[in-house]
Amino acid sequence: MPDVAGQVSRALRAVPPDQLAEAADRAIRVALNATRTEVLIADYRFSGLCPLLDPELPDAGLLAGQGVAQRCFSSQQPVLDGGEDGRCRVYLPLSVWGERLGVLLVELPASPAAATVEVARDIAGDLAVALRAADRETDRYRRARRRERLSMAAEMQWELLPGRSFTHGAFLLAGQLEPAYTVGGDHFDWSVDGDRLSVTVLNGTGSGLAASLLTAVTVNAMRNARRSGGSLVEQAELASDTVFYQHRGSRHVATLLFELDTRRGRIRAVDAGSPHVLRLRGGTVTPVPLEQQLPLGMFAETRYDVQEFALEPGDRLFVVSDGVYAAQPDGQEPYGERAMARAMRSTRLQPGTEAVGTVLRELHAYHADADLRDDAVVVCLDWRGASQPDDACEQ
Repeated sequence: MPDVAGQVSRALRAVPPDQLAEAADRAIRVALNATRTEVLIADYRFSGLCPLLDPELPDAGLLAGQGVAQRCFSSQQPVLDGGEDGRCRVYLPLSVWGERLGVLLVELPASPAAATVEVARDIAGDLAVALRAADRETDRYRRARRRERLSMAAEMQWELLPGRSFTHGAFLLAGQLEPAYTVGGDHFDWSVDGDRLSVTVLNGTGSGLAASLLTAVTVNAMRNARRSGGSLVEQAELASDTVFYQHRGSRHVATLLFELDTRRGRIRAVDAGSPHVLRLRGGTVTPVPLEQQLPLGMFAETRYDVQEFALEPGDRLFVVSDGVYAAQPDGQEPYGERAMARAMRSTRLQPGTEAVGTVLRELHAYHADADLRDDAVVVCLDWRGASQPDDACEQ
């Protein structure tokens, strides 16, 4: 078979960033003799898949979160769907280093050979990389993701995110913000560098634009320290001093910072406030005991201490903000008393990318599907086991 994937990749590089879907459509039709293609982009809530080429596509099975496309997106595996007319629709995950962007649909005149499916999967991988790179140069793909208008605060929060999932030889990491279209201050950030994974989860103070601005200052202060080679303590202390000298103690940010050593499976953490850490091990959910220190920005020149704990292969960690564990709708007991642990236990057979959605869906159900009263963030870390020096990131 000729270099079909290479032909499509070259076609993607030759067009403006807002024309990737059309370029892929033309190239795939020629290269694979396809009768139709569609690029489906995951919405902000991961509740559906939004079509780029045919925005008028009926909602049934795609935007309602059902059907073959959603199964492909959830499993991150190709799914073949044969029709009565003999044609075969091949659904392929669009993902980059584990970050799930959407699904590529390729309709072929007949059921394809395994080699053709692999070629189509390579094409989907190239398209995903191109979409992620193009996202900074055009609004088209972000516009397609939204089912309603974002608040100004939410626009800033989504711009600040590193992504919503990441896959590595030693771990899988995923996170989600709610309410997706109006989130204010809660946030998460992560970065991988060699054998170190750095993660921060912020429980923002206040609401709306003021909360988003405070979170942006805090996140960028920690990034500044981290990118300058600063330790966890230096990240926390720079962010704390930055917030304090901006607000003189009237505003502060509860934050959890941790680093995972992927060679040894050990976590070093600075607990500066209220985000909670829970561990799912063997079907049992238990809190990870960490000594809470002062939130960032409460006092000048606050000093922080590092705590450590070990992971075992198969451990799943959840980090949640108080909008999750302290949620108490209509006089019920807080979600974190019992319902949250039940939701976490129910995820044990799901990948972490699905687990965050399960916990948040159960939180919405606990609110009787009413709007959440507070921002909520859930981050999930699946520890697979210590990586070897030559472990490579998976795509």
